[in-house]
Amino acid sequence: MGLQQVSLNLNVRGLGKSATLAINERVAELKASGKEIYSFGLGQSPFPVPNCVVKALQKHAHEKDYLPVQGLPELCEAVADFHRREDGVNIQAENVMIGPGSKELMFLLQLAFYGDILIPAPCWVSYIPQAQIIGRKVTLIETSYENRWTLSPQALEEQCAAENDQDKPRLLILNYPSNPYGDGNSVEELMKIAEIARKYNIIVLSDEIYGQTNHQGKHVSIARFYPEGTIISAGLSKWCGAGGWRLGTFSFPANLKWLLNALVVVASETYTSVSAPIQYASIAAFQESEEITNYLRHSRRILDALGQWIVKQLTQANIRIHPVEGAFYIFPDFENYRAKLANLGISDNVDLCERILEETGVAALPGYAFGRPKNELNIRMAYVNFDGDKALKVSEQISWDQSLDEAFLEQNCPMVTTGIQKLIQWLEAL
Repeated sequence: MGLQQVSLNLNVRGLGKSATLAINERVAELKASGKEIYSFGLGQSPFPVPNCVVKALQKHAHEKDYLPVQGLPELCEAVADFHRREDGVNIQAENVMIGPGSKELMFLLQLAFYGDILIPAPCWVSYIPQAQIIGRKVTLIETSYENRWTLSPQALEEQCAAENDQDKPRLLILNYPSNPYGDGNSVEELMKIAEIARKYNIIVLSDEIYGQTNHQGKHVSIARFYPEGTIISAGLSKWCGAGGWRLGTFSFPANLKWLLNALVVVASETYTSVSAPIQYASIAAFQESEEITNYLRHSRRILDALGQWIVKQLTQANIRIHPVEGAFYIFPDFENYRAKLANLGISDNVDLCERILEETGVAALPGYAFGRPKNELNIRMAYVNFDGDKALKVSEQISWDQSLDEAFLEQNCPMVTTGIQKLIQWLEAL
């Protein structure tokens, strides 16, 4: 038997590269060929890592020793204090785990946990493939445009009740503010979801990687209402601009220590520990400081202004879209253009993205990559293609009683504003 005939694991066979990373590579290729591309694909923070965190990394660049598998104790304490301060939840340092990105920690959790995975769709592109790789059963809970794409407490109750097994092991993955739609459940909805989770003994993985990007700084964690069953997932990738640093955190309640211990065992046999210099430097990011506070205020201000402007433009163009409250994503739906798109032979979100890229240079991702049916006409767009460092510096010169107007956005986020205008012009010409 030749090497080319060696079989792949059935759980891996047929899986493609992560859609967000694949689009980023394709955009790079198109740009290299000379094509003007307006990239709305990869959701990488446009903002620089705060200077105090960069300096901390420089200071600790010499650190070379292996650190504890669970994480540097001082960093675990800083993370616990961060969640106590920002989220009002009683997290203890001994229940915090540091990983090489929250993505890896999520994979370990799905590996260590034995039970069904409940995921509201649309959802982040990697939740479902991770479960498939491990061989876990995934149940997608339907949402709708009319319900703001958020998980309905009623839908969760109906799903659990229909299985007729109150004690069945279940893990619910809840992401808010959401990738792909930039919104999340209301406080009242979170409270109801918490009640249902408690009723059915569901473990909630609360993916709050975008929590600090809530545009008004008013993120609320479901852990406030379901502290005994919620694992908070966070990290530096999105609000701290440090995606390439690969630093993620899981914060467990004390009664899920058994699950934390299992993750530590698996981590010890896989990645061993997270980079020492990165862990030491990350302490500065989680500690309260004037620099971090100011950084967050201005980054939120910019994202809020840009998100509101985009939603306004698309709404005026008769594209279905909801207001965004956090992160840096929109999930527009082109159902109102279905008949005109059909005349071009476009009947699903994959073809829609391909045609938009070919004819406008606007690169986005199909709703299908986020767990939605292929025949829907929704796409995900990340509005991060701008110089965040420059935008922050300009914002700092504008008084707080002034809003960041369209002129600011056109000057500091030109690829985003032009890309949105290109998309609208294409639709209007159909």
